[in-house]
Amino acid sequence: MGYFYTIKEYFHTMKKDYLAQPVELVLKEPAAICPRGKHSVSFFELVYIVSGTGTQTINGSNFKYKQGNLFLLAPEDAHCFTFLTKTQLFFIRFNKVFFHSNTLSSAFWRRLEQTLENASRLPGSILKNREEHAFIGHLMHCLLAEFRNKNIYSQELMQLLIQSIMTVVGRNLLQQIPLPINEKTEDKAAGIIQFVHQHIYEPEKLKTAHLSRVFGAAETYIGRYFKNETGKTLSEYIAQYKLQLIENRLKHSNMRIHEIAGEFGFTDKSHLNRFFQKGKGVTPSAYRKASS
Repeated sequence: MGYFYTIKEYFHTMKKDYLAQPVELVLKEPAAICPRGKHSVSFFELVYIVSGTGTQTINGSNFKYKQGNLFLLAPEDAHCFTFLTKTQLFFIRFNKVFFHSNTLSSAFWRRLEQTLENASRLPGSILKNREEHAFIGHLMHCLLAEFRNKNIYSQELMQLLIQSIMTVVGRNLLQQIPLPINEKTEDKAAGIIQFVHQHIYEPEKLKTAHLSRVFGAAETYIGRYFKNETGKTLSEYIAQYKLQLIENRLKHSNMRIHEIAGEFGFTDKSHLNRFFQKGKGVTPSAYRKASS
């Protein structure tokens, strides 16, 4: 089953964007100043930097960008751009209908949707190595060529290119989580991992007793099952994922240590300091100073 999308080339001033079609492509004109302030979206949005340099702020975290970077925004994410040099942006916008109106397997798209829903907790450019950067650059070049030329079968080619881009995006995002999910991962283990990502800011929901109720398994079984499937205990995985998120806060945001402690459910700043030092060997303050 195919899907419909609209193609637009425009600027607008809405504070929150909405999407009427499963997929929408938006190419902005190059600009020296970003015409929009901070705003949020009600859909998923891939932002590709066609040209330019500057800073993108996502949910309070700042990330420098350059040509070829690719960012992901999830529903309700707030962001804005600060252009340092003239910048052109290309957006691939899509909503949940997109995941149910394509030609690839439903299991693949269901897992990709779960991954994208939690991906904003690991912000920054999606592409982390040179090979994937070049691969996405080639796909985007082809997509932009079809967008501009609108030749015969352009719509069909763009559909295939978007699917390819989404597949590469999913692969890169899965490689960034502490325990990558692949086609061999059992559905229940993958479900537990996604639940941890979704509720990482709610420690009470990550206790074994609560997880056993959610997944309909005995407390003794769920911990043993997770260890057998992943090679890590639940507590090890939760701690590793939480450490990764805290590192991002320290590197890319101006949040104070006590604010980060509150966000992740620590009792106070000292509690966070002990947790972080146990995992990283340094205090959060020292880590931030070394990363600046």
